[in-house]
Amino acid sequence: MTLTSKERFDRILKHQPVDRVGLFEVFWKETVQNWTAQGHFAQPEMVSDHFGLDVRRTGGEITPGNYHIINLVANIDIGDQLVEETERTKLVRNGNGALLRWHKHTSGAPEHVDFTVKDRRGWEEHIRPYLLDERTYERRLNYDYYRNLRTKCTKNNLFMTCGIVGAFDQMSPMCGHENLLMSMAMDPKWVRDMADLYSTVSVRLLEILFAREGLPDGLWVWDDLGFSKKPFMSPAMYRELLLPAHKRLFRFAHSHHLPVVLHCDGFVEALVPSLIEAGINCLQPLEVKAGMDLLRLKKLFGEQIALIGGMDVRALETNNLQAVEAQLQNKLPGAMAGSGYVLQVDHSVSPLVQYETYSYFVERGLEIGTY
Repeated sequence: MTLTSKERFDRILKHQPVDRVGLFEVFWKETVQNWTAQGHFAQPEMVSDHFGLDVRRTGGEITPGNYHIINLVANIDIGDQLVEETERTKLVRNGNGALLRWHKHTSGAPEHVDFTVKDRRGWEEHIRPYLLDERTYERRLNYDYYRNLRTKCTKNNLFMTCGIVGAFDQMSPMCGHENLLMSMAMDPKWVRDMADLYSTVSVRLLEILFAREGLPDGLWVWDDLGFSKKPFMSPAMYRELLLPAHKRLFRFAHSHHLPVVLHCDGFVEALVPSLIEAGINCLQPLEVKAGMDLLRLKKLFGEQIALIGGMDVRALETNNLQAVEAQLQNKLPGAMAGSGYVLQVDHSVSPLVQYETYSYFVERGLEIGTY
């Protein structure tokens, strides 16, 4: 049985028989820039085709990338305002009023410096009115990017997912993790209201996008709910404050027969039963250094959801092929049992990983991962 990438990923999500495990990856920008300079491909953007990834997403497979296929920053007209610049950093204030320090020469998340919105009053004044203004909705959608990716995936039989940022990852950079987490305890109704509004507007924007440009093959949702060894919130708090918003978004996807892939960094095992109830079909990337265990997750939840990732990128960073082989041999046979698994490292491939090492990871992984 030889399948197209689209057929393969679709069948993996349904735990149906396939020819081999799926393949997906995310690369740091510096990694693919290094490999391009070494002559392995002509442009960094060619990395996904070069390795033959089965699934693509709006937002791309290089990080940081353009994740604003749907832009939910409050004031989309103001742009990023430069506040201060040094040789190494840029301090900017964005359309949410958040003050962020970006490092110029290295990838990664920005440093959260300060926030205009710290409580309900700030939200009501600076964010909510903008999100409710339907006159901005057309300008919040990147139609060209979506159309071009959809055309490419259709032509090449690739599984195309539309990426969107979930409620928690909309709120945390808007008001800051500390303010958000304190408010989850001190003003939970406000947090629930915010999450509900973000999900409601997200669904409305997806309706507009899909009506004009057609459906993708699935929905890819970014929502980082954990850090090292623990989720950001208890399962009970998740169920009270975030589950309704997730259900609304995931139910919309399922109403169009679109499976949901949830990207969730950090340790979130305790939340997985509720995430399954919310409607996820697949969890990614299963961050080992945060405490996620691919084989344990497979045992606990592998009959209910598909899994992507869980291969420790630190093994690849040693550039010791025996260490890479051991990672694959120890995990892949169990992960691929009964279908439902897509090969990926547990986080983005860093510049420490040599091209030859990653190539070995893919080649051996697909050899071992053939049914």
